[in-house]
Amino acid sequence: MEKQPGSWRGSNAGHEERLPLRSGGAGGLETETRAPHADAADQQQEAGRGRHRRNCVRAALVLCLLTLPACMLVVWNLRAGSSSRMLFDVGNLPKHDGDDQDIRDDMADELSPSAQIDYDRLLGGLLIEGFDERSCRSRYQFARYHRNAARVPSPYLIERLRRQEALQKKCGPGTKSYNNAAKQLMSTQSINGTSDCNYLFLIIHAGMGNRMLEITSAFLYALLTGRVLLVDRYKQIASTFCEPFPGTSWLIPSDFPLCYNEFNEHSPESYGNMVQDNVIRGNTYPPFVYLHLDGDYAFHDKLFYCQDDQQFLQGVPWLIMRTDMYFVPSLFLIPSFQDELSKLFPEKDTVFHHLGRYLLHPTNDIWYSATTYYRAYLARADKVVGIQIRIFEKTGIFQRNGPFPHVLQQILSCAQGEKLLPQIGVTTHEAAAGNNSRTVAVLATSLSSWYGDQIRERYGEHRTVDGTTVKVYQPSHEEYQKKKNRKHDMKALAEIYLLSMSDVLITSGFSTFGYVAQGLAGLTPWIMYRPENHVVPEPPCGRAMSIEPCFHQAPYYDCKAKRDADLGKVVPYVRHCEDVSWGLKIVNETRL
Repeated sequence: MEKQPGSWRGSNAGHEERLPLRSGGAGGLETETRAPHADAADQQQEAGRGRHRRNCVRAALVLCLLTLPACMLVVWNLRAGSSSRMLFDVGNLPKHDGDDQDIRDDMADELSPSAQIDYDRLLGGLLIEGFDERSCRSRYQFARYHRNAARVPSPYLIERLRRQEALQKKCGPGTKSYNNAAKQLMSTQSINGTSDCNYLFLIIHAGMGNRMLEITSAFLYALLTGRVLLVDRYKQIASTFCEPFPGTSWLIPSDFPLCYNEFNEHSPESYGNMVQDNVIRGNTYPPFVYLHLDGDYAFHDKLFYCQDDQQFLQGVPWLIMRTDMYFVPSLFLIPSFQDELSKLFPEKDTVFHHLGRYLLHPTNDIWYSATTYYRAYLARADKVVGIQIRIFEKTGIFQRNGPFPHVLQQILSCAQGEKLLPQIGVTTHEAAAGNNSRTVAVLATSLSSWYGDQIRERYGEHRTVDGTTVKVYQPSHEEYQKKKNRKHDMKALAEIYLLSMSDVLITSGFSTFGYVAQGLAGLTPWIMYRPENHVVPEPPCGRAMSIEPCFHQAPYYDCKAKRDADLGKVVPYVRHCEDVSWGLKIVNETRL
């Protein structure tokens, strides 16, 4: 596409998805609730599925004429397949006294006879009253399933969230301001300045863990720059997360005029290419700029993190962002944001903890599956140890998830060496005598069932040295990662929230799945370092510096000095990550 000064045009695209991460199980969920206002292609697909379903029912009715028992079985299976809402097989979970009250009805859902009563349903003021609790149970029930003391948000953060909510409602989809701004997108003329309503549109395309990190990063940037955050409606957001803002939607309308899914690092609309090709002119601005902040971004794309470039971007009405990373640490290095960030987060390592719990509320099906599993297996344990296992072994281009004995050895060495799990008494003499009634529940999450099975067998065959009973549970195991699979993503999200309900966490280094769970929980995890050559690292794990996620593909360019530099040494609260030596993460100065 030829570029001309003062002329700004979009590009045509389809709606290609590049999705998931992991998870799985034995549960149902054959159909899911669709997001409202689906596009024409989705409607055609749904119509096709509907015709197929009706044909199946007609065939079943014919069979009914031949054999009534077979007919009853077919109809039952059709009903089960179309109405099942469970992500895990929760139909046969063990029942306990007090479990007869369902969290989906109007009655209180007591976790146990000693359940907390005065839990902080508004999360210290992050949330507000007024949402329909039935439509999104997780919003106000989150706190009761997390026994760890949460960090307290600052009054200034709460104030800014209320102001952001007002902005989202004033300028959101369906308003006159939004309609005018959307029309402006197709203009070929330069813009002399922004209006009261400016926008950040996030293209969603990553797996579940990355997705939650990119949404949180984009929201913080919108908060810092006074923009309305809108997200891609076609990437299952409506079926996995509730609307976070009162009185409006954060989903981009279906009639959004730009075809955005083909934007990439080569697009002439990208900021990096505009800078490289010298098409930026003085105080005039294009109607929109595409920000390519994916892991494959180039040098000029990374200028997004420079002060001077932020001054230009402030004048652009629409920013279209694609990212798959938690870029928050680099925002802390931009001088114009530093004072505001310090007021928002006096405890600097609480960014994802606060914003993730504010923004990300699983829909009812996901929440019900997670909490039902938790109440059945984990709620009555004296301690819940979450172990998140992510395997990075490859054979050629194929990912392998095991079994790998060295990974199992690393898990047990970490858990037992850090006294998170008791030692196993191999002989009768080593096993503890006495009546220790303490129970530890291990929640294992992995694509492979082998690791959980091995840990379960070892603790099942031998008593522990202190008499503690260890029970191991694994909600799902799909053995390999599934792409573009909604059910797979929903199970992954349910497991993330289950992990966040643990009392202590062991996570796999480099895994965004673990980052999200630790941030939601407010738990500083023990990180298992990535092994090399199938050898257990020494030590096998280490305590993280903070609960914050790691920015894997952080830039290393000093904007002021205009040269490469070690950005992990610029300020004391931005350090290199424990599990990714070139990455950046936020730590709290008072905890150093």
